[in-house]
Amino acid sequence: MELYHYWLIISVLLVIVEIVTAGFGIVCFAVGTLSGALVAYLGYSFDWQMVSFAIGSLLAFVFIRPLALKYLTKKQQYVPMNVQALVGMKGVVTEEINPAKHTGRVAVNGDDWKAVVVDDTIIPVGTNITVIKQDSLVLTVEC
Repeated sequence: MELYHYWLIISVLLVIVEIVTAGFGIVCFAVGTLSGALVAYLGYSFDWQMVSFAIGSLLAFVFIRPLALKYLTKKQQYVPMNVQALVGMKGVVTEEINPAKHTGRVAVNGDDWKAVVVDDTIIPVGTNITVIKQDSLVLTVEC
C-alpha cells in the first residue's frame, strides 16, 4: 500500500469523526490530509507531505471553517418554555378577579392559575383575558 493511501484513510476517518462532533474543526485537518495525500501521490518526501498537511490544514481553518460555520450552522432562537410560554396567551376567567378580596383564577391552555390585574378593576367570570406577565404561580392579566 502506498503512503498516500494512508493519508486518504486518515482523511476519511477524520471526516467520520467530524460528522459526530460537527464543530467544523476536525474537517480542516481532513483537508490537510488530502493535501498531504496529493503531495505523497506526486512522489515528494515525507517532510514535504507534512509541510503540505500543515499548510492545507491552516488554509482550511482560515478559509473553509468560517464559511462552514456561517452557512451550515443553525441560528438558535429563544423559545419560551413551560410557564414563560404563557405570556401573551389568551384565557378565560374562572373565578372573579377582585383585587380588594384578593380573589381571581383563570384558565389558560387548559390549566387553572391564580390571577391578578395591574389596576383595581374587577373582572367577572367568563371574561376573555390575555396574560401579560407571569410571576411564579401567579399570572397578571388584562381584558
